[in-house]
Amino acid sequence: MLKSIKVRVSQGTQYIKDPREANPVGLRGKPVIGATACAVGCDTCLDVCPTKAITLDPVQIDLGRCVLCGDCEPACPSHKFSFSNDFKLAGTERAALLLSAGRPAPDPVQVSKALYQRFGRSLKLRSVSAGGCNGCELEVNALSNVNFDIGRYGIDIVASPRHADGLVLTGPITRNMCQALQLCWDAMPEPKLVIAVGACAISGSPFEGASALERSFLERVKPTLYVPGCPAHPLTFICGILDLLGIPS
Repeated sequence: MLKSIKVRVSQGTQYIKDPREANPVGLRGKPVIGATACAVGCDTCLDVCPTKAITLDPVQIDLGRCVLCGDCEPACPSHKFSFSNDFKLAGTERAALLLSAGRPAPDPVQVSKALYQRFGRSLKLRSVSAGGCNGCELEVNALSNVNFDIGRYGIDIVASPRHADGLVLTGPITRNMCQALQLCWDAMPEPKLVIAVGACAISGSPFEGASALERSFLERVKPTLYVPGCPAHPLTFICGILDLLGIPS
């Protein structure tokens, strides 16, 4: 017993007390677009971006497509791009994920009083990997570990859509998974919501436009929350859902 206590004391506090105030050193998070002018005729960033997340005039980065690879930073001769460790990237509107020098951060997540009244004390989520690479899926699994402990807010990942209030969508939605995704959604009781996690789920990136995809589900069902990243960081997810429901840390 004394040995166990000694080990526990040596480990210290493992859980993140306040996710909103976390400081994940070394994380490549929110892109930062500098105010410096681009070199005349330069479009190097367009060539190196693997997901066409960057557009010019004005220079913008679409977090819904960006995989945070960082290739644009060393390639830009004007040093216009850099990355911070800011993980607060979630948004409630697709357009909120567009960043520029004049719009350096995503629009704040809009608090839903209706969702808070219904799910503020208990929210059950069903995770569906619709053709994902297992990156975002691993991060969704990490939500329940000792570090992030999303269960302390009454939020849990459940095994059956019959028990779920929300669908956590990961992956670009392949043709082989589109029917299973729809069946899961139809099996969930009303009211319900969709959380799109990762660049693949949000835009199909980097597989956007591929013939293997069937993304009509998102034409019928609009996500309530977008959680960017490749993979999306658990802190991005937690802060996004807490802000959506208006739950204090």
